[in-house]
Amino acid sequence: MRLKALKPSQYAWFIRPFFWRQRRKYGAILDAALLWGRSPRLFAGVAILYGMIDRRRSPIEPALRSLVTVLVSQINHCSFCVDINSATLLKRGVPIEKVDALETWRDSSLFNGRERAALDYADAVTRYDRGVDDDVFATLKSHFSEDEIVELTGLIAFQNMSSKFNSALDVPAQGFCRMNADAIERK
Repeated sequence: MRLKALKPSQYAWFIRPFFWRQRRKYGAILDAALLWGRSPRLFAGVAILYGMIDRRRSPIEPALRSLVTVLVSQINHCSFCVDINSATLLKRGVPIEKVDALETWRDSSLFNGRERAALDYADAVTRYDRGVDDDVFATLKSHFSEDEIVELTGLIAFQNMSSKFNSALDVPAQGFCRMNADAIERK
């Protein structure tokens, strides 16, 4: 990492419960959280926003949300995000073959029309040199309601912010998804 993490006891009191939950869920405090936590109010805002995006009642199914977050993370070269989001994707029941094929999803028959529309949209939003054109949006609208498009756009925007933050600060993978850690080490 390009910046040092503080000792957990040095963070604001209202950030420490987040760390406790991370230890419980992941077995460790996330390196990214230790960096975000250096700005406690920013951390709290980001945590609340993430909670609103990745909620059970989201109109976007959990596996598709994870597919999108992994793709955005790959585009932004965030090894930490690819690692943790791929682990979540596998926990959400997506077959390992599909996770492996995500980087080349356009050439794979494993993805259905709704997934392809969401992945193409995520790619278009994420790549500054591409942008969202009318064809991409028309395809998206044929698979998603307007409310779902708002949710999907918020998810993509959040993941771009998160993965760009982590990539810029060189937050390493923490070994949540062994298959992705191996792939990152080979690059």
